[in-house]
Order: sequence, then structure tokens, then C-alpha cells
Amino acid sequence: MEEKKLIVTEQEQGKRLDVYLTTALDISRSYAQQLIQRKEVTVNGKEAKANRRLNEGDQVQAVIELQEEYKVVPQDILLDIVYEDKDIIVVNKARGMVVHQAAGNPDGTLVNALLYHCQGELSGINGVIRPGIVHRLDKDTSGVMVAAKTDEAHKGLAEQIKEHSAHRTYWALVHGNISEERGVVDAPIGRHPKDRVKMAVTFKGGREAVTHFKVLKRYGYYTWVECKLETGRTHQIRVHMAYIHHPVVNDPLYGYKKDDFPIDGQALHSHSLDLVHPITGKTMHFEAPAPAEFPGLPGTGGKERLTGGESHVERKDTAHGRKSNRPGYPPHCP
Repeated sequence: MEEKKLIVTEQEQGKRLDVYLTTALDISRSYAQQLIQRKEVTVNGKEAKANRRLNEGDQVQAVIELQEEYKVVPQDILLDIVYEDKDIIVVNKARGMVVHQAAGNPDGTLVNALLYHCQGELSGINGVIRPGIVHRLDKDTSGVMVAAKTDEAHKGLAEQIKEHSAHRTYWALVHGNISEERGVVDAPIGRHPKDRVKMAVTFKGGREAVTHFKVLKRYGYYTWVECKLETGRTHQIRVHMAYIHHPVVNDPLYGYKKDDFPIDGQALHSHSLDLVHPITGKTMHFEAPAPAEFPGLPGTGGKERLTGGESHVERKDTAHGRKSNRPGYPPHCP
């Protein structure tokens, strides 16, 4: 993602916002309207409608995905395949693997690996950059993902994702000892008003977001939780857990600035996926064990490093384990 900051010139004044974005960012008008609808565009710091007429000097900010041209080629990259047939493929995505090409990641992605394994037989609905991709996981989030080999399968899977009838369960290691055994975070999510690359809980203009969590195991300074989503907002679990002051361990965007847990990237894993096969109509359930580098956690082959209800990882800041408002970490954005 990249934040673009623009100033409307005298020659550009009077243009509709969506038309202006089309020219200024060299994007399609439909994509410009999608950005506006998703509240990823502001004019003078406030959200605006697509038909807004711009004035000279207006400051326009937009958060967009970089649309560079890439030559997507098959690459022989090892995949952990959970299930495969002629219509769909389910993989356990590795931590550190980017799903599709973007700035700074021209190759070595899940798409490159899928193109090689499936010999190019992937759905073309999402274009040449994202063939077969129905949903995404962040780079450092591991776990179950489904991709479509045919356009018909893609449409069926996409509809289930949109209607939230495909159920995903995540595991996360979070800071602190959560007092409840289970709970629900019901807080709308939108673009952060100051850092437009990030998301935040915001009660003004945010979209409905509901996360159910259940404690699986406690480690004193850390808690291993299961999260189920009613909605699928960007970074939803990471934002919601930070909102209740239990950020995901090692989260570079929403976690503590100094985190001493010995893994790279956020400790978040897509554990299971339930869906209806888009062609056969069969109900299917898929699971993936957590990565071995998650030390001593349920469902991993990792070496025991969290024992006896207390972390044996050396901590530089014992405040990590407290439920508190840390400086510079607002509970939500107005």
C-alpha cells in the first residue's frame, strides 16, 4: 500500500473527485470509485463522495495498491498443499511469503508458486497479477488459504467470502493475560485518520467489524487465543486485539514498538477454513498446524519455551503483560 498526497491545481479545479483521481493516479475510474467507497480517499482531511467537485488548492490523499507492471512467471517454490482437485487448491501458506506481486516483491510469491504447481491452470478473474487468488493473508500470517483453478470455482468461493459463509479460525499469541475466557470485540474499523496506511477502530465512518475470541492457553505474560470473524476487514484481528490492549506479539503495525519475542513478524496463524466446494456442493473442512517457530504452543512442533504459566523469554519491558493504555497507543480513533 502507498499513500498518495496530491494538491489540486487551477487547471484541475471543477473536476469530479473520481475523474480527478483517474488522471492524477493513472488508474481506472471504477478503481477510483472503489477507493472512495472504501473510504481510502480524503479531501482536506475529510471523506468525500465520488461526485464532489474539487477546488484549486484542495489536498487529496489516497491509499492505493501499487499498480506496477510485473511479468508473473511460474517459480518452483515448495508448497505445503492441504488439498487439491481440478477446481480448487488449499495450501498452508508459509510465514514470510507474500501472496501476490507488489512493490518490493516482484517474485517469490504464492502466485509464482501456484502458477508452477498448477501449470498455469488458475482462475483469471483477478487478472495476471493475482490469478486464482480469492482471499489473502498478510505476509507474516501463516496458514490455510484457498485458491481457484477455474473462473466458475472462483465465483463460488468469492461469494462465500463476501457473504461470510466460509468460516475461518485464527490462532494468535497476544500480549498480557486476558481476564475473560472468551469475549466479543464489536468495534467498527476504518482507515487510521492520521496514518492512512494503517487501520484503526473508528466510530466515525468505520465499517462494522466483529471478532469472537476464546482463550486456549495462558502463559502469564502472553495468551494463546482462537479468533473467529463475523466480518473480514483489513487487519481485523490485529486491530481488535490492540484495541482491547492485548496486541498480537511482534505486530509491526499495531503492537509494541519494542517487542522481544523471538520470531519474525506477527504471531498470527490461519488455523482452519470451512467452506462449501463451489462445484460439488460438498461441505469441507481444512486445518493447518501452527508454524514450528511458535515456541511451545498448542498445535506446533516447536520447542517448548513457554512453560509453567510464565514466559521463559527474556523481556525488556515487563509492562507487556499488563492490560493498560500505553503512551502513544490510543484505544480507538474518533
